[in-house]
Amino acid sequence: MDIGHKLRTIRKQRGLSQRELAARAGLTNGTISLIEKNRTSPSVASLKSLLDAIPISMAEFFSTLEESQAPKVFYKAEEFTEIAPVSEGQVSLRQLGNAEHHALQVLHETYPAGADTGPELLSHNGEEAGIVVRGSIEVTVDGNVAVLNAGDGYLFDSRLPHRFRNLGDAICVVVSACTPPSF
Repeated sequence: MDIGHKLRTIRKQRGLSQRELAARAGLTNGTISLIEKNRTSPSVASLKSLLDAIPISMAEFFSTLEESQAPKVFYKAEEFTEIAPVSEGQVSLRQLGNAEHHALQVLHETYPAGADTGPELLSHNGEEAGIVVRGSIEVTVDGNVAVLNAGDGYLFDSRLPHRFRNLGDAICVVVSACTPPSF
């Protein structure tokens, strides 16, 4: 997916200038320009701030049309939708199905060693839960910090400021869910 092009298209459809979007999102005009030209990839938190400023959810931004009339039930790994900018060493968030058509958003998250969701804390409507499948992850929720290992999990009100960081040397994999789909 061409994130920069899609962001520019939606920004223009909503009648926003780069300056106005930058001010709303707390970023610089230059940063918006670089993202729209695909010269830089925003952190998950920065992209969330940008989309909140438009406003549009991550699920809506990365939605894909399900082609058949009947609801799709089964998905191959390659059919998941990447909703976080993918580049070397960054967090990968892969969404199962089109969250716009469901009350639940399910993500397959991969955190390379040293990766995190960004220095800004995330906050959005809903509740989220997850289970660490592999590795370990530091989770911060409303000032509380815990390191979770494979088999451990979390469940919290997503309106509370939160952040995920892989402080280890190995990849961390998490399967998470958010309801309603607001991320």
